[in-house]
Amino acid sequence: MTRRVCVVGVGWSDGPVTPDMTGLMLEAQAFQRAVADAGLTKADVEGLASAGYGGMHEVMLAEYLGIAPQWLESTSCGGSSFELHAMHAWRAIEAGDVDTVAIVYGNNQLSASGRTLGTGGGGGRGVLPHPMGYELPTGLTLVGAYAMAAQRHMYEYGTTPEQLASIAVQIREHAVRNPNAMYRDPITVDDVLESKLVADPLHKLDCCVISDGGCCIVLTTEERARELPHRPVYVRGAAAAMTHHSVHSMPDLTRSAGAVCGPKAFAQAGITAADVDTFQMYDSFTYTVLVCLEDLGFAPKGEGGAFAADGNLRLDGALPTNTDGGGLSATHPGMRGLFLLCEATRQLRGEAGDAQVPDAEIAVAHGSGGWLSTMGTVVLGTEPLR
Repeated sequence: MTRRVCVVGVGWSDGPVTPDMTGLMLEAQAFQRAVADAGLTKADVEGLASAGYGGMHEVMLAEYLGIAPQWLESTSCGGSSFELHAMHAWRAIEAGDVDTVAIVYGNNQLSASGRTLGTGGGGGRGVLPHPMGYELPTGLTLVGAYAMAAQRHMYEYGTTPEQLASIAVQIREHAVRNPNAMYRDPITVDDVLESKLVADPLHKLDCCVISDGGCCIVLTTEERARELPHRPVYVRGAAAAMTHHSVHSMPDLTRSAGAVCGPKAFAQAGITAADVDTFQMYDSFTYTVLVCLEDLGFAPKGEGGAFAADGNLRLDGALPTNTDGGGLSATHPGMRGLFLLCEATRQLRGEAGDAQVPDAEIAVAHGSGGWLSTMGTVVLGTEPLR
């Protein structure tokens, strides 16, 4: 049996700074809000997916929520985990294994530990595991790995720091419209280039924020969705791929696994890149945006910088991107992949207020995990694939 699958509920926790809440509390708050948004109760949730806290987190979360799901998912591959969760939930519901699934994530990273992610802070210097045996001894940080990839792109294609900075500027324009964004003051290309250099060519404003926060989506069958309060948002395609774990094994610093999973998800959904009305993608760094724009076919390889610098990521551009302000300006509580699916749903339901993309019918959520290691693409639409 094959059934159509819809996103029917979305919920966000408080944020971006919640010093009195744990990650588990943020997850529970987002879950409650998403279930209520769907017009359901927690008793309707038969499947649960989550990632981010080590082994058996989804089991602990289920207990905390007071549910006993029949279907569990805990794939953990960094920021793209939640696109894989959505893909797996889509297939499980489609096949009849389960009817209703919640995907949940929350973390109080900022309040708990401050901004250490990617800077070399918070990591031990003991016995080194083999996969990171080249990076850690030389002091290569997460930001450094992305900077190295950006440098290679500049060398091969002539990409400029100004083009990267234009990505941060346009996504900040969207954050200005989001009252819950961490940073809302407009910035210029010069502001980005004059901010602290973290790892050449990436400046502080080329890097994502560190925040607290959580979110949740609820998926169910089309049949059930018709009885619920909101316009259904259909899952039309989803795919995932990886190329490496450690950056020293990345086959090509200028090409990610998005070049595999993006076209595959588009083919499943019956669309091309030109059909996409809004792109919600994992903007861990400005370079992540650039390489994914190219790999998913929104710009030819080597021309992502020019595509962005032409203003195409703005609300009135050819590809409105990260319309909530993204990880670069709005929120990034450790991993951000689920926020992409929530924002894509908000846009397709026409609920984005003054950040609304007019007549949005197709949205793509694209997650990136690790050191540009894993990618997941989910295509959502206001209408099912015919």
